[in-house]
Amino acid sequence: MTKKKANKPGSATIAQNKRARHEYFIEDEFEAGLVLQGWEVKSLRAGKANISDSYVIMIDGEAFLFGANFIPLNVASSHVVCDPTRTRKLLLNQRELENLYGSISRDGYTVVALSMYWKNAWCKVKIGVAKGKKQYDKRTDLKDREWAVDKARIMKHAGR
Repeated sequence: MTKKKANKPGSATIAQNKRARHEYFIEDEFEAGLVLQGWEVKSLRAGKANISDSYVIMIDGEAFLFGANFIPLNVASSHVVCDPTRTRKLLLNQRELENLYGSISRDGYTVVALSMYWKNAWCKVKIGVAKGKKQYDKRTDLKDREWAVDKARIMKHAGR
């Protein structure tokens, strides 16, 4: 009898926006559901999603994911017109929507998609309230990251 291997943490990740943490300070994060069509679910299961240029817009008190690209599969239904870059509705509580709207109404703030993943059978999007970084902020982050690597290397060789 063989045991089924447990999934590694993070294996449910469909797509990540690695550039977001480089370009923005992420101040607050929310988890949102996503309204999808059937062919979109199939392409997500195949891992054919790109959220690197996506952001959230607010229209009539509702949040929509704009700029996400889901590549349609060849085996998807032929009678459905597939629009890979359509605007998709995000499912959030009213309190979360009000919090988002209050955050982006301030100067310099926007909401970006950070990652997309499976939670049970549902597709979820992690979105973050973000403020743009200046060039010197990016250089400081890079310097801190390099120092952390150098420090770890020094500590590793110091014990010898």
